[in-house]
Amino acid sequence: MNKKNICCLLFSLSVVAQAQEATDSVSTQESKSTLKARLHQVQQYLDTKARAQVDPHYIEVPDKPWRVILRYNASVFDVDYSNTGGDPSAGDGIDWEMCFEPPMASSIGLWAGYRGTGIGFSKSLSKKKGTTFSFSTTGAKYGASIRLRSFDIDEVTITSTIYEDGTVTDNERKGYLNAPANITSLYLNGYYVFNGRRYSQAAAYNQSVIQRRSAGSLLVGATWYMSAFDLSDDRNSLLMLLSHGVGRVKLFQGNIGVGYGYNWVPLRGLVLNAMAMPTVSLYNRVTDYNYDCNYILVQADGPTDEYGQWNQETHTWANGKTHRPLPKDLSDPTWLMEIDSWKTGSESEFSMLRLNLDLRLGIAYNWSNYFVGLQAQFNNFNYKKDQSKVDLFDAFGRVSFGVRL
Repeated sequence: MNKKNICCLLFSLSVVAQAQEATDSVSTQESKSTLKARLHQVQQYLDTKARAQVDPHYIEVPDKPWRVILRYNASVFDVDYSNTGGDPSAGDGIDWEMCFEPPMASSIGLWAGYRGTGIGFSKSLSKKKGTTFSFSTTGAKYGASIRLRSFDIDEVTITSTIYEDGTVTDNERKGYLNAPANITSLYLNGYYVFNGRRYSQAAAYNQSVIQRRSAGSLLVGATWYMSAFDLSDDRNSLLMLLSHGVGRVKLFQGNIGVGYGYNWVPLRGLVLNAMAMPTVSLYNRVTDYNYDCNYILVQADGPTDEYGQWNQETHTWANGKTHRPLPKDLSDPTWLMEIDSWKTGSESEFSMLRLNLDLRLGIAYNWSNYFVGLQAQFNNFNYKKDQSKVDLFDAFGRVSFGVRL
């Protein structure tokens, strides 16, 4: 093949390649246009459906469906753990209560989503670092939320009433546990709105829509609550002994309730909401995890040197005994080095008809494509088994500022 033919061949291949590139470019543009058109159709369908579900005289569905929200959250948690030892009614025993009130936990984060569905991320501002991811969704007639919290705390207030030989002694002390207690709670909530065409829970709490006129509605809701209270560290053995060997408690509770919510609109763009829902538990399981200890809840009358060393494998002291009386001076830290506790089993109890409360307050103001919100939620859970009783108060407040895109 001569040089002239080679040049012609190369020129032909170049032309074919350019034509192919032009064809591919056109095909890519057509694909992008098709995808964009389909996405636009989906958005139109969702927007039309959202507007069809509400009365426009009461609820406005904004034209701009996307929202980005900056949020500041503050959470408070209170746990009261009470127990009875001996027989106080007969004048010989003790009633005591531990109260855990951890400092307010603050976090800041972002939430982004389309209409009532989106994801959020927040980071703790406290000394203990932490991050939270969340997913939430709301519609004209429904809503759902998830809240998870876990922390360690050693600061405690202990109050006690001691009954002995006909005398009663009250005492209150604030201090620190020998080892932190761990508290974990998981809260899942869903609700259904009967008057969803005129009343929107979301208008006050995530601003996916705007309430234009005052309206209220009955609601039904369901919650699933799990909490765990754990002080099963060897250094807390004295508290476990006072708790009849209980070192850890887990609660699983399923509730349903009927409540009422009301949106008050005193002026355009402003909505104030209040919602209260008493609930009754249909499923309530409490599990106590029991522990034994190498000490016993009596104080020695004389020397205890003969006990010698403790053997963790055989669970016996050197003199063959399994339990050693507590020393008279409990403030002496040397005995804490000898404490050993171990799990012996668990006991579960099922019951129903526990009464709890879900209370919410919300304020939101909308102008142009911006909005601000202030929300608060309070939950109370309690359970009792034998001499042990735990009351949990879980609440949070949130300030938000957002823009519609």
